Amino acid sequence: MKQVLLRSLYVVGLPALLVAVWWFASDGSTDVFWPPLRTILKTFPDVWTGERLRADVLPSVVRLLAGYTLAAVVGVAVGTVIGSYRRVRAFCEPVLEFLRAVPPPVLIPVIMLFAGIGHTMKIIVIAIGCVWPILLNTVEGVRAVDSVMSETARSYGITGVARLRYVVLRAASPQIFAGLRQALSIGIILMVISEMFGASDGLGFSIVQFQRGFAIPDMWTGILVLGLLGFLLSVVFQLVERRVLGWYHGRRASSRRSP
Repeated sequence: MKQVLLRSLYVVGLPALLVAVWWFASDGSTDVFWPPLRTILKTFPDVWTGERLRADVLPSVVRLLAGYTLAAVVGVAVGTVIGSYRRVRAFCEPVLEFLRAVPPPVLIPVIMLFAGIGHTMKIIVIAIGCVWPILLNTVEGVRAVDSVMSETARSYGITGVARLRYVVLRAASPQIFAGLRQALSIGIILMVISEMFGASDGLGFSIVQFQRGFAIPDMWTGILVLGLLGFLLSVVFQLVERRVLGWYHGRRASSRRSP
């Protein structure tokens, strides 16, 4: 019980401190672009009604999940192939390094030429940005599979799909989830950026519209919604990771307890 309370204090301690600093630092502010936090919080329920949440937040989340899922499937599949074969890795590595260095926002005008300005463009932008940490972490995870484990599986006749599922992907899964965690943060950023180009809905679109209309407190509420969305997605991801990698975290905990 004591550990639970202590952990809860760690979780809420820093956010509460930052909110308190923001509250007192902005209190009494007359700057148009830096309104008091109490004004922002008072504006919040008037701006983010159920209708606006359905019209702006829901499309953003759907596009984010679509692009993120596409990147996860492609990144894990291609990364597994590249990580499993040395010659394929040597052949693809220069191209991968070149493509990874190209910032996805730079590609938005090019993608708009082929995919238009609808949902497809935004999903592609998110997927292109998210795929690299997933792919590269998958490659490293597959490369690091214990050779003794692989030989043991082969000696027991575990080959093909069974070896891929129960040996390769299972051993590489901690590294894969590290890439998925990085990609989630990148996906949220690209979700907002892509919605600032030729969009008619979404969080990024709403924030830009508030800024252009000089509705500054409304703009700040949009930023708060974006932060809350990122926090919620992070919590959900951690729950999924804990469930899928329960064996891994359990092994690490036992190794720390052992003398």
